[in-house]
Amino acid sequence: MTPTRLSARLRARARTALLCTALLAATVQTAAVSPAFAGGPGHEERGCVKTGGHLDDQAREVRDIARRAKAELHLKAVELRVTVDGHDVLTDALGESMTNVPAEPDMHFRAGSVVFSYIGTALLQLVEEGRVRLDDTVERWLPGLPNARKITLRMLATNTTGLHDYVTDPAFLAELTAHPFRQWTPKELVAYPLRHPFWYAPGTSWSYSHANYVLLAAALEKITGMRTDEFLEQRITGPLGLHDTRNNFTPDIPTPVLHAFTSERGTYQESTFWNPSWTTAPGAVITTHICDLARSARAIGSGELLSRHSYRTLLDPGTVGLGGATRTCPATVCVKQTPVFHFGVGVIVVNGWVVQNPSFSGYAAIQAYLPSDRLAIAVSATKTATTPDGNMAERIAERIADALAPDTPLSAA
Repeated sequence: MTPTRLSARLRARARTALLCTALLAATVQTAAVSPAFAGGPGHEERGCVKTGGHLDDQAREVRDIARRAKAELHLKAVELRVTVDGHDVLTDALGESMTNVPAEPDMHFRAGSVVFSYIGTALLQLVEEGRVRLDDTVERWLPGLPNARKITLRMLATNTTGLHDYVTDPAFLAELTAHPFRQWTPKELVAYPLRHPFWYAPGTSWSYSHANYVLLAAALEKITGMRTDEFLEQRITGPLGLHDTRNNFTPDIPTPVLHAFTSERGTYQESTFWNPSWTTAPGAVITTHICDLARSARAIGSGELLSRHSYRTLLDPGTVGLGGATRTCPATVCVKQTPVFHFGVGVIVVNGWVVQNPSFSGYAAIQAYLPSDRLAIAVSATKTATTPDGNMAERIAERIADALAPDTPLSAA
């Protein structure tokens, strides 16, 4: 789906962690160039560097798409990695991180909502182990939450609780815009949706809310007896070898850094170190680089860390058919969930693509995986003063998908 369409549907602004995905059908050539950290068993690690040597036709096509998009969309930097079956098609970085500082593939950027797919996968692992059930209600772990006896872990993970989204709350947005360096606590964030009545009875519809994952992370900390960053490293980033994907409890980003810029506050300014504590729960505020993001896309999108049953649940947890306008919830909030477009457990599925696409504070990225073709696309993009609104990384990924999997667009339209 395009970032503009998703923004309209969810009424989120460009800086919010927008999400998207897609279902399956097409074939791409599996010609591979020398791998640049393909990741996973049997793949050579050479660091996160640009693809070297002679580029084949497929790699040149992807590179040309990125170059044209960078120019047309007025982007400051574009980083991308495309793999087929874990093998490098192209890893590249275009433009600048800062003035006269070239962008490089190993530069770190904020990954935002990518972490939701990790939290969802970790929850399904706990279900496999018999530690919890998806339909356990949360009053044991979140006793002070209204409707705690009706809200289940599944509902938190699939955005079916009926809680409002603080990211679209005008009062929250005003405070965030005025104070981009503020450190937020989970209690402060969840207080915004709790000022409003629920959109609907828990489990009866669908509406996106960042509060759901703030609360789910809090519940998982009590279930596991571990901090969020610890159980995510133990269960997700460690086993997958995502050594450059990590939580930060401060606004710091590990070096080297891909710097971000935005006009969100009316003036084009650097936003690299704006405080991201509002984006999700403490311990889940992650940064990454483009090679880890591509590895993440493949691992989450293929269900590498899950049983077949849990993987099916990840993609289809019962959300299809929910959503749609009601007397109390507009269609722009209660978005209709269909077989072609629906939210899974921390991911969205659209046309077979399994995607996460964070966009906030001048950073935009996407990880997308097409299981039928074992095709992974990872893109990160930063803005100039004339870049259009929306997630431009998503726009680039859609163009790459059109070229490599033309029968399976990375779009809901």
